[in-house]
Amino acid sequence: MEVNEQLITWYLTEKRDLPWRNTKDPYKIWLSEIILQQTRVEQGLEYYLRFVNTFPTIGLLAKADEEQVLKLWQGLGYYSRARNLHTAAKYVDSELGGIFPAEYDTIINLKGVGPYTAAAIASFAFKEAKAVVDGNVFRVLSRLFDIKTPINSTEGRKEFQNLADGILNQSKPDIHNQAIMELGALICKPTNPKCDQCPVQSKCLGFAKKTVKERPIKLKKTKVSIRKIDYVVVEGEDHLLMRKRSENDIWQGLYDFISLENREDVNSSDVVNHVQTTIPEIGVKSIEAAPFRSYKHLLSHRKIEARFWRLKVSGTLEPSEIYKVIPKAKIGEVAVPRLIHKFLEDSELL
Repeated sequence: MEVNEQLITWYLTEKRDLPWRNTKDPYKIWLSEIILQQTRVEQGLEYYLRFVNTFPTIGLLAKADEEQVLKLWQGLGYYSRARNLHTAAKYVDSELGGIFPAEYDTIINLKGVGPYTAAAIASFAFKEAKAVVDGNVFRVLSRLFDIKTPINSTEGRKEFQNLADGILNQSKPDIHNQAIMELGALICKPTNPKCDQCPVQSKCLGFAKKTVKERPIKLKKTKVSIRKIDYVVVEGEDHLLMRKRSENDIWQGLYDFISLENREDVNSSDVVNHVQTTIPEIGVKSIEAAPFRSYKHLLSHRKIEARFWRLKVSGTLEPSEIYKVIPKAKIGEVAVPRLIHKFLEDSELL
């Protein structure tokens, strides 16, 4: 029995019951794949159901306001995924008549869709013979064939794609792709793999050569940089002053606060002066400016060290061109990064 048949036999018995596996709707499959990028299935499931219930069709997603999409996405991180999802939905709705493309070569042209996602949609929804290669597949193949080539190198990506193509079950590409990814998720885990339960153990060179724990090999990651931010939370009796991030930077389209970046030894006077200089039109008298709490927040290639200052003011807050006045009672409706959400929770503003 070939490796792919052994995988499929195992999968049909042991697979997890996940909603995106019970549909051939390319929209829902695409949605699940975008959500599950950089996200565990357990966490992604909640977001998938939330999106499907709110936007059961691609047309409804296309017509949604971006802030609504970002709010639903809040907590998943990597917000460019949500913006690309929305952009692609609008393209399908306006340019393709609301009909999701049905072939790999057209699916891959959608915003935010790469080779893996296009192959997944094409095989799961349309049974096109395209092999998927994600983190789980890299790991399974590197151990199965005992490959030393780094998986995050240009050479490695080509080598692993060729291997995946070579063992793909041409008549059942949808089930085969799900099976090899499920094997990586449930059995061939990064640590403590369950080799004794593996359906292809007899074919695994890594198991035979005792190199399973050494595979896969990765090139060293880029050094994480540190970004220091002092946030100033301008707070009236019933309102907060917040800005929508529009620049080409982290958290584009989400809301945070006035900030000072990469400044050493920031004190209360610096905070007040910065606010008065940045938005002199608010025309309020400062009552208090005090550091509230500090946080460390990890992104993909940087660490944010953030300190929050609460600047309580008298008078009526007025919006400016950049800053909006948000009623405290409605702060939970605003799309914010996880870091800001944590602060709002800790300060009992949510």
